[in-house]
Amino acid sequence: MRSCAAAVLSLSLLVSSRYGFAQELQPTEYQIKAAFIFNFAKFVEWPATALPKPTSSIVIGVLGENPFRDNLEKIIRNKTVDDHPLTIRQCHSPAEATNCQILFISNSESARVAQILKALEGNSILTVGEMERFNEAGGMISFVFEGTKIRFKINNEAATRAGLKISSKLLSYALR
Repeated sequence: MRSCAAAVLSLSLLVSSRYGFAQELQPTEYQIKAAFIFNFAKFVEWPATALPKPTSSIVIGVLGENPFRDNLEKIIRNKTVDDHPLTIRQCHSPAEATNCQILFISNSESARVAQILKALEGNSILTVGEMERFNEAGGMISFVFEGTKIRFKINNEAATRAGLKISSKLLSYALR
């Protein structure tokens, strides 16, 4: 738990200095969430069929309006996870998202989140959202505020059903 917390803290500091506001040490909400998503990729294991080649890209999709602007791109630029490069794809439908390994479902899709998650069943896609009751609807990781801090909850049962293995380190850092 401490190593994961340290990784998130150091990543937050990296984000702060990288974006030129090291003096403030106050990254924006979506810079923090982008850093979390990058770190999620490090702590999730996909089945071999999801990343068939040793250098297959880990595709991070955004379904709906993109609240990250260029923050997610800046965080993952020139980075790899276990030799897999990271790429971003804007998705307009659940069908387009089936080629992603991580899918952030934007708040703009909250009215149809249950329908989207149902359409993604059977795919090894780590679903991430920020709307209320996201995990209860079948989403895997939901961002939540605890006071002023951004935290996350994990629905490990949904991840397991999708063939994903979430590291015990990440699970221990999640809110219960």
